[in-house]
Amino acid sequence: MPTAASIMATLKSKGKENTRKIYSRHGMDPDRVFGVSVADLKVIAKTIKGQQQLACDLYATGNMDAMYLAGMVADGAKLTKAQLKDWADGAEGLQMIGEYTVPWVTIENPLGRAQALEWIKSKKEHLAATGWCSYSGLVATLPDEKLDMAEIEGLLGTIAKQIHQAPNRVRHTMNGFVIAVGSYVIPLSAKAKATARQIGSVSVDMGDTACKEPLALDYIEKAEKAGKLGKKRKTMRC
Repeated sequence: MPTAASIMATLKSKGKENTRKIYSRHGMDPDRVFGVSVADLKVIAKTIKGQQQLACDLYATGNMDAMYLAGMVADGAKLTKAQLKDWADGAEGLQMIGEYTVPWVTIENPLGRAQALEWIKSKKEHLAATGWCSYSGLVATLPDEKLDMAEIEGLLGTIAKQIHQAPNRVRHTMNGFVIAVGSYVIPLSAKAKATARQIGSVSVDMGDTACKEPLALDYIEKAEKAGKLGKKRKTMRC
């Protein structure tokens, strides 16, 4: 039976310095990364599927590769409110975890929406970014009839007023929220496009990379032209 220790040994053996450097250039704390490829993590995830406690133990190591793997394996619906908060707190310094892994499990949880809203209001950059990503995941996966349209419209209004003064990663995730609403929520697509026009270009420091912050309007219109508007995702995991 695999243990957290045995999985950690496997992860360390599969780490590559090149991959670790790539993650570091994207803002990840290099001291907490082995540099395991997502492809290798997916192979390992299949061998421990359904092992909730093992997933939690891996996340608790604070190692990015193990935390990402934990998000692939854990059932977000089974995490308590305290665990969700611990996961979000533990992602500080690891934006790949805070903006991907934590939202994956949060949107599966019955408390997901409330928790996302709580994080959005946080003064801590990494928590606010996690909140916006989590709510983006909800609009991308839930049927429109299960979404609070007035609340989402209000969040778009908040973004229009605050995005250019928000912290760096919050700007990035706010912009992503506008894209998500415009692409996945047909009743609010026009509102999202209007918000995208209002905010225009968003300046985000993407680290030592060639990545550029997308123009929300262009992204939404591209989805529209491709006939993908309103097509929900089954999962946000990748």
